[in-house]
Amino acid sequence: MIHESQLNHRVQALEPSATLKINELSQQLIKEGRDIIRLGLGQSPFPVPDIVVKSLKKHAHEKDYLPVRGLQALRQSVADYYQRRECLEIDADSVLIGPGSKELLFNIQMACQAELILSAPSWVSYVPQALMLGRKVRYLPTEMENQWQVSPKQLEQLPPPGDEIRFLLLNYPSNPTGSSYDPDSLKALADVARKQKIIIIADEIYGETRFVGQHCSMAGFYPEGTIISGGLSKWCGAGGWRLGAMIFPKELRRVQDAMAVIASETFTSTSAPIQYAACTAFSESSEINLYLERSRQVLALIARFMVDSLRAVGLKMADPVGGFYLFVSFETFREQLMARGLKTSGELCNNLLSDTGIAVLPGSDFGLMADQLFVRMAFVDFDGGKALAAVAEGQYDPDVFVQQYCPKLYEACQRIKQWLVSSGKDNKE
Repeated sequence: MIHESQLNHRVQALEPSATLKINELSQQLIKEGRDIIRLGLGQSPFPVPDIVVKSLKKHAHEKDYLPVRGLQALRQSVADYYQRRECLEIDADSVLIGPGSKELLFNIQMACQAELILSAPSWVSYVPQALMLGRKVRYLPTEMENQWQVSPKQLEQLPPPGDEIRFLLLNYPSNPTGSSYDPDSLKALADVARKQKIIIIADEIYGETRFVGQHCSMAGFYPEGTIISGGLSKWCGAGGWRLGAMIFPKELRRVQDAMAVIASETFTSTSAPIQYAACTAFSESSEINLYLERSRQVLALIARFMVDSLRAVGLKMADPVGGFYLFVSFETFREQLMARGLKTSGELCNNLLSDTGIAVLPGSDFGLMADQLFVRMAFVDFDGGKALAAVAEGQYDPDVFVQQYCPKLYEACQRIKQWLVSSGKDNKE
């Protein structure tokens, strides 16, 4: 049989994905009869738009292997989408389709011998992917008071460019913080990245979830050096469909070609029925636009309620502008938490789960130091279809929307409040 020493040491050193691990644990606890509120895995709560589901049914018979780079009609639909939404000069040849943006982000690191530059905090899988491939990772620390943004000064202070490629991976709106960049901030970063010869991978998977609906892409300011990463999982509610897209400028076509080679020797092509259905998702339609508008309304209502509720009990966080995440600081309660033996964000999350049934992830999973008492909450444990229907009918009261249509999220805030109050009392007794 296979001995431990025969396994890849880079993989052995890693744990399973934190987000998937917490989801599986939450489901197991629910099966065991526990009352669990799942704020761990960031899966869209909204149903896939009906028009896209119908398209999938229509093309369910499609069984052929499609071109490695993706169905030509889909690549054109994606190009048209970015031209329409962002006014970017993109053609079908710029687009590469893959089985989820996560796979494409891994493959681009496989294709290039590159240092990966990340903000801290950042999404849980960026670093493990780099480590599996033996790539160097450099963290740029960010702060809640600055909306968790990488600053141009931080890029200026990096060593001068050498022979090695450098990728700056920017995710905005951000998982885990919900923060983003305005056009002026993007332009300032682009100016420095150009001078430093840094290639930017713009992970814009949450772009369409920006509450005000005005997402702006880095590619508009640094077109020759920006690779856009996107897909269907977040804004189309289709995480399990596994369809991602990357858009490359002409100057970086060699990277795209290398990734196509990798695809030809690994996943071959993305599921044919899914690709045909994705053509509908990326095409202009009043139904998709209305779906996006209503889902943003729901997310904005929830975000506002949860921010207000958690701040009212003394917790701190930056105001999210998109996505479905809060990155919450428990630092105000450090003394009383330490009195309970909770010194790390991991211990904090484990205790929250055991005491309250609320499943969240520690800041240490996202690149913060273990003793920084931050947790990520994914406010997704609600019936997205019912919430969308309530917004569509227009008869809801914003002040009680979460309590009526997202009761588990309302309950989560109440349990956290009670837990903090009770822990304070326990420490005094």
